[in-house]
Amino acid sequence: MNQLDLRNRVAVVTGGASGIGNAIAHRIAASGGKVSLWDANGEAAESAAATIGAAHAARADVRDYASVEHARDVTLRTFGRIDILVNSAGITGPNATTWDYPLDGWQSVIDVNLTGTFHCCRAVVAPMRAADYGRIVNIASVAGKEGNPNASAYSASKAGVIALTKSLAKELATTGIRVNSVTPAAVETPLFSQMTEEFIAYMKSKIPMNRFGTVAEIAALVAWLCTEECSFTTGAAFDISGGRSTY
Repeated sequence: MNQLDLRNRVAVVTGGASGIGNAIAHRIAASGGKVSLWDANGEAAESAAATIGAAHAARADVRDYASVEHARDVTLRTFGRIDILVNSAGITGPNATTWDYPLDGWQSVIDVNLTGTFHCCRAVVAPMRAADYGRIVNIASVAGKEGNPNASAYSASKAGVIALTKSLAKELATTGIRVNSVTPAAVETPLFSQMTEEFIAYMKSKIPMNRFGTVAEIAALVAWLCTEECSFTTGAAFDISGGRSTY
């Protein structure tokens, strides 16, 4: 594992109890950072934090702005600062054609993936602006660039995350805060349980490397984006897709 310098930095990782978020939290801690795991499942976040050095857990339902503000305040009381925000909390939603897509399923995906990312950015930017330093990394998806059939809500939510990243990055460009997104192809995580076998096979067929990514590979890229060395890049969407996206 390459060594990155995140010493004396405090990171918030949403969805940090499992999957990509948990791998990112471990990588940040291994690079010397302190981590606050925000997750809707508070017990799972506590259990995950216990396996990571210098970690802390806070229950946060990203759909609810008051819950996000509470988690932010708890983190600030615990660590005194927030230098890094990684928005990894997300759901896939149903697999269905747009014309048959469940209305409640659409709303749930948008609420978690897009509105949740907005809530966390809105809450955490204030202390970052006060310190004139920050790194924000939003986990989007290749689906937000290309659109996956039978996943209109997920694709639309992740396209929104990419656009939100670009807007916020430009608003903060003259400060010490950098805002970027990553757009992975499919990564084998517990979210696969929300998908049909046919949809999983479709996603794999689109990847030239003919394999899914790993959470460790995503975490490695995200960790670099969280460092001070990522100083002249903002508003970007970093592909990590096994060759699926090459632009």
